[in-house]
Order: sequence, then C-alpha cells, then structure tokens
Amino acid sequence: MSEAVTHSVPSASTSPGLLASLDPLLREWLPRQRWFAGKGRPVTGFSLVSATEVLPLNSGLGLLHLLVRAHQPLVPTQSAPAYPADCYQLLLGVRETLPPRLAPALIGHPTQGPLAGLTVYEALHDPRPADVLLEALRERAHLGELRFERDMAQEIRSDLVPRLVTAEQSNSSLVYGDTFILKLLRRIVPGINPDLELPLALARAGCARVPAPAGWILADLPADSLGPGQGDPGDPYVLGVLQPFLQGASDGWDLALREMAKGEDFSGAARALGRATAEVHTALARALPEVTMGRAQMEVLAEGMTERLTAAVQTVPSLLPYAPGLRSAFDALADLAGEGQTWTAQRIHGDLHLGQCLRSPSGSWSLIDFEGEPSKPLAERRLPQPTARDVAGMLRSFDYAAHSLRAEGTQVSAVSGWADACRAAYCSGYAEAGGRDPRTDPVLLRAYETDKAIYEVVYEARHRPDWLPVPMAAVRRLALPEPS
Repeated sequence: MSEAVTHSVPSASTSPGLLASLDPLLREWLPRQRWFAGKGRPVTGFSLVSATEVLPLNSGLGLLHLLVRAHQPLVPTQSAPAYPADCYQLLLGVRETLPPRLAPALIGHPTQGPLAGLTVYEALHDPRPADVLLEALRERAHLGELRFERDMAQEIRSDLVPRLVTAEQSNSSLVYGDTFILKLLRRIVPGINPDLELPLALARAGCARVPAPAGWILADLPADSLGPGQGDPGDPYVLGVLQPFLQGASDGWDLALREMAKGEDFSGAARALGRATAEVHTALARALPEVTMGRAQMEVLAEGMTERLTAAVQTVPSLLPYAPGLRSAFDALADLAGEGQTWTAQRIHGDLHLGQCLRSPSGSWSLIDFEGEPSKPLAERRLPQPTARDVAGMLRSFDYAAHSLRAEGTQVSAVSGWADACRAAYCSGYAEAGGRDPRTDPVLLRAYETDKAIYEVVYEARHRPDWLPVPMAAVRRLALPEPS
C-alpha cells in the first residue's frame, strides 16, 4: 500500500484580503449556479471556512479550493437551511488571461487583494485542474486541510482524459476516460455523507448493484467550522466520491421515456429494476443495523406527513378539495400503529427514482446517488426508514414518466396503462428478490406515495407550473377512498 503524500500549502490562500477580493464576483456568479440551494434569497455576505492552494496562485495556472459560507436571510419554513449559512465547495482556476475555450467558465476579474489583475474561473471546465484532482487521489495526497483517500484494490491510471458532465443539478461531476466518475459535492455539511457511507457498506457486503467507491475526498476541519453546534469533534466533511463509470449505461428515466414513446413494453425492465432494488435493500440490512418502529415512531412519521400536507394546501390552494382524502392515508397509518403494528426500518437509498438508476447494455440495473434529498439535514438522511419509502418513490417515478409524456402532448397509443403495468412489474420483481411484496403493506405504501405526490405538487407549483397536472393526477387518485 502506498503512503499518503503530504504537500505544503502556500500562505497566499490564507490572505485576509482573499475573500474580500472574490466577494463581488461570487455574489453575482454563485446564485446563477444550478446547484446553489438559496435561490430567491439575496446573498448578504461570505465567510471563509477553508482555503487551499492546490496549484500555486503565482504559477501561471493556479487552483484554489474554497469552502465558503454564503450568508442569506433565513425563511421560517420547512425548506429553510439546516445551518446558519450554507457552505459551498468551490474550485477556482486562476490565470492571467483566459483562453477562448474556457470563456464560458469565467467568474470575473478581481480588482483588489491577492488576486487583483488575474482572471478567476470555474476550474472544473479546465482539463489541467481536473487532472490534478485525480492525481491527488492516486497519490492519497494531503493538501492543507484536504485529504484524498482511495481503495488500493482499484487501479487509478494517470492517463485518463477528464471531461465535465454538464447535466448535473445539486452537484458537479467529472468523467475520466470513461473509466471513473468523480462526483464533487457542492453543499457541504459535517458528518459522513451517505453517498460515500452506503456504497462503501454495500461494497463490503459484496453487493454488485452499486459501483464501489475507488476514492474519496475529505476535509479535516474544526467541529464548529460551519457555526456553533454544527458538528462533533472528529466529524469528517465529505467533499467528493470517485466511482467506476458505467460506460454505455442508460439513465432509467430517459430509457423509460424512449421506450414508451416507441410503444415498447417496459414491464420486463421494471421487473428487473424491482429485483435490483430488493437486492440493494437486502445488502444494506445485512451491512448496517435495523430498528423497529412502533407506535411512537410511526405517529411522529404520520404527523410529519400531515403537517406537510397542511403547509402544501397553503402554498397550492388547488389541493384543498383533496386534502381530506389525502389526510386519510396518514390517519390510516397512525391507526395501524395505534393498534400495535410495528415496522422494520433500515438504511435505504432515500431519493429513489428512475433517474437514479442505470441500465447496462447487458440489461443489468445499478443504483447510484445515495446522497438522499440534499435539502434535508444530514442526520435525517442517515436515519433508518422503512424500505417502502424507496419503493413509493419508484412507483411515483413510473407514474410521473407516463403522465409527463402526456403533459408534453405526445400522442402514444400504448401510454394508457403503462404506469400501472410498470408499477405492478416492479413490485413483483421486488418480491422475487426480497421475499416480500411491497403491496402486502398497502397502508404504509399509500402513505409514502401520498407524501411524495404532495411534495411534487409544491415543487411543480413553484418551479414548473406547466407540469402541475402531472402530480395532481396522482393526487386525485390517491385521495379516493381505499377499496375495501
């Protein structure tokens, strides 16, 4: 096993004028990024958590790694940040002038401080800084407060050509030679991120349905770096995860829409995806502790769902006629818990849908992106939960795919019944591999589906009003009385 390589870090990155020189540029640039979580609220200032010169700023091509808190007014809603200010990971390239090929990556030209007269840009667009990150992982380097770790059983070659993936949402990714993909987390919180924790646990359990991490990037920072009480001593900050790139694999969402548009049957693929999901759940149950959820825990769960419904009705008044029927799903769950029924909870994916699944050319499914819902606190994302939550997310995804194709005006004769066939096939496949059909617990499954549909209504009303009919169709179905 190779030893970690420790590099000294130049002191210019700790200059008190560094953040001041970047402040006006970041105020304009940061809110425009797709992964910025605080849209709609002004940035009132920045504070520096960590600064590391990965490549010296005076070398002609500098690479500056920053962890920066973006201060914004807090909004007293459930969607407010879990921390006093969100912390973001930034990788900034520094050059005297920017080549034309990097023009889209421009952030700006500082007029003061240690970067005055230089050009600052998003470094992930530039192959040289991207190469440096992979080399640091190969060497298990320590750069200031940054620590690069790797699985020594996996070879990381040095001749892999990097390219930036442009279709990211809440994070950023680099693909290296169709061999590895490096996912760089943008919104940083202290603690073990499930996007590293769960794939590592699944690799130890021998589960081949999830690519095993080949490397990861951590930051060793004081416990209170993000604010008082926002970390425990020894908590790591997970910054990135390197995993094998599944070359030739198809995104489940795109694949489903293509097959449906052609009138092709997708139930076989859905059944296979159900088996893959059950295999991952079974492996997680072996690798990490399970817990039993009784009356107290399930009543808290049902109350949370009811509170989200109440808030959603205030946001989207068109939900009001359906609220009693939707609430009955949560009341039924609380009633079952009150009668003494218990449920097993374990670690799950937490944000499962077709877009989180990849199918290889051979037809084998893999699950990716175990980060969970980034808007939720990390501690909540790491809680054991019933596997029905993942299943419900996938069932909603099949339903969403079918209705979204209708919403876009596509005329497909085979659309009718497509979602129902896929949902049934998925549950059957799950039962084949997991030993239990999710449909045998209809009350729990309906509650999770209803909660997810309510979330979708609020999201679409805020961000894509033209898509609102998609989740509203599910709301109308889920609000109907359950057949006796």
